[in-house]
Amino acid sequence: MEVEVKLRLPNKSSHQKLLSLLSTFHTATHHQHNTFFDGSASELSSRRAVLRLRFHEETHLPKCFVSLKAKAVLANGVSRVEEDEEELDPAIGKACFEDPKKLMDVDSRVLRRVKEEFGVKGFVGLGGFRNVRSVCEWNGVKLEVDEVKYEFGDMYEVECESIEPERVKGMIEEFFKENGIEYSDSVMSKFAIFRAGKLPS
Repeated sequence: MEVEVKLRLPNKSSHQKLLSLLSTFHTATHHQHNTFFDGSASELSSRRAVLRLRFHEETHLPKCFVSLKAKAVLANGVSRVEEDEEELDPAIGKACFEDPKKLMDVDSRVLRRVKEEFGVKGFVGLGGFRNVRSVCEWNGVKLEVDEVKYEFGDMYEVECESIEPERVKGMIEEFFKENGIEYSDSVMSKFAIFRAGKLPS
């Protein structure tokens, strides 16, 4: 179970202001390409699950991760989702992105689970989006400040994984209020927004 605080920033200026405030805590920037898949007979979506390939597109160290996410619940700015993830050879990931049928032949614990538990007999691509993630080690937690690039617009969000989400959320909110950072609880996951085809109002 992955538990994360998710807070939405209203615009690019809030995003830039936050990154400036966190500049001394910044440890990495990841240029991510997220692409999603369902079973060819909707075996995953019909059970509130989705398969994701995430590419880190840094040229010096490309990486790829395959994740199965299921039964996501987002309430009061805290997300809880069942997640199983492992690293994949980026060349294999790219081949599967270009031809989803190749996912059936990949030797992967996560993909075996998808085929065995969900009975998937083939895969279809759902598309995806890009994200620029700035990682900051702040006050004993890892803040991930995201600039999400959808075809229909940009969205800004802060995520923080924690086993104490309510405490961490309060700490982040206090920091935002002290520094005049506008924010609100996230009400939809990035994937849900992508599937809706529009930014939440």
